[in-house]
Amino acid sequence: MRIIADTHCHTIASTHAYSTWMENIHAAREAGLSYLAITDHGPTMPGSPGRWYFKNLKIIPRQVEGVFLLTGVECNVVDFDGTIDYVEDEHKNLDWVIASIHSSTLLTKEAPTVESCTNAWLQIAKDPRVCVIGHCGQPKFKFDYERVIPEFGRWGKLVEINNNSFHVRRDAVINCREIALLCKKHGVRVIVNTDSHFATQVGHAGLALEMLDEIGFPEELVVNSSVERFRQYLKERNIHLED
Repeated sequence: MRIIADTHCHTIASTHAYSTWMENIHAAREAGLSYLAITDHGPTMPGSPGRWYFKNLKIIPRQVEGVFLLTGVECNVVDFDGTIDYVEDEHKNLDWVIASIHSSTLLTKEAPTVESCTNAWLQIAKDPRVCVIGHCGQPKFKFDYERVIPEFGRWGKLVEINNNSFHVRRDAVINCREIALLCKKHGVRVIVNTDSHFATQVGHAGLALEMLDEIGFPEELVVNSSVERFRQYLKERNIHLED
């Protein structure tokens, strides 16, 4: 299995990533990708882009060097009610919205529990703005997988299998496997992303793909495993790149 789209990538606009749009595009082309989404961080992440960065993404062409481009944001979950730092004025015209939990962007002093994290994800599952559930295998934010995973599928969310977790969140790998097994069990679609913070990572999701292969994960449930599947999801989201 391979991926034809990488839909979780960061640029220097996030300030803790080190490549530009064009460097990521070059890398995507070299990796044989057909689609690339740039998803810099929402406003509660320290060092995140200013409001005009997102408002002006409308100038980005739909295709550069043969790679179709999606404009996006990785929104941060800021509380356990499922609130994300989506800013209507800045983000409403973006193609791609990921929702992720980061310790540094929680605005509540409440300590995470399985119950509170479960509630947050159940609310986000119903949020029509969100496409992707980002790197949700972190042990600190463990939730009731059996209860929530089917809800992600019910509401059309893609569960991210995040290759970066296999490097920087290694304590999450066992949970990533459990989540993938439940997606397999319930027929919930996933998307394999790199969460790249440097251009050489773009399109290279070998560890995530290896794990899916080990558990016999159905390729038809991996939305970015073929151009046809990815196009179908874009159609579902009413995203038109190739008109």
